[in-house]
Amino acid sequence: MEKYIQQKIIPNLWFNKEAEEAVHFYTKVFNRGKILETTHYSEAGHDVHGMEAGTVLTVEFTIEDMRFSALNGGPNFTFTPAISFMVNCPSVEEVNELWEKLSKGGTPLMPLASYPFSERYGWIQDKYGLSWQVIYSDTNKERKIMPSLLFTGAQCGKAEEAITYYTSIFDANSSIGDISRYGADHSPDKEGTIMNADFTLAGQMFAIMDSAHAHDFTFNEAISFIVFCETQEEIDYYWEKLSTVPEAEQCGWLKDMYGISWQIVPTTLGEMLMSTDKRKANRVMEALLEMKKLDITKLEEAFIKD
Repeated sequence: MEKYIQQKIIPNLWFNKEAEEAVHFYTKVFNRGKILETTHYSEAGHDVHGMEAGTVLTVEFTIEDMRFSALNGGPNFTFTPAISFMVNCPSVEEVNELWEKLSKGGTPLMPLASYPFSERYGWIQDKYGLSWQVIYSDTNKERKIMPSLLFTGAQCGKAEEAITYYTSIFDANSSIGDISRYGADHSPDKEGTIMNADFTLAGQMFAIMDSAHAHDFTFNEAISFIVFCETQEEIDYYWEKLSTVPEAEQCGWLKDMYGISWQIVPTTLGEMLMSTDKRKANRVMEALLEMKKLDITKLEEAFIKD
């Protein structure tokens, strides 16, 4: 079984209508880029999403052995640096190479330079608005990507609480890694809060930090995390543990106490939506659009209905 099939938590990237274009870009820029599966909008729910039947809905892809999903969702949400992707590179040359490719049409957030924490590092917002932190790490023998969460504004100071909470929910193959804290001389950041840390959820490594500096952004739905579930019991479990904003619940999406969005979905959903029998796929989409928390039985009933 390939690595991407085993990945339980998948970052989902919300684009307006550029998902296909962006995926082709990322699979060229990074190593081991591969497009896996593509789903399309059906006639169902046109009054909700406004997309023409047959246009691309999602594109599943892998880069650096990590699986992602890209969604054409319309102009409702745009990327912010609150969630970026840390790319650990085994050489300075690879940092420079990636920076050059990602910076075309992009905007530097922290210039490529030498910093106290790394000989070579830069933070770039690419031409699609997605943020990448590219860093030289002499502990890695190949490139590794991990989502990075930046707790700002009202969420600043809650990063450590979030690490503890998330690792208690995703208890299998989850752990807290290294933690570096702000000192007394790091004003406006409060002494003891997290300057940077890493943790692992279900085998997926994340980075996290607090920032008390003035930022005009926070978490939104532009980047969410898909959690694949085998059973209804598993869907119920993650929904209960994570959902804290009832008005954000829709079509398997939820928002947690920190404002981070998750999608709790059955592993069989993609297969049903990609069915060559358009009537079946249509019925599943119609059923899904009526739900908040997804119901596997009702989705399967819609799929097999005569």
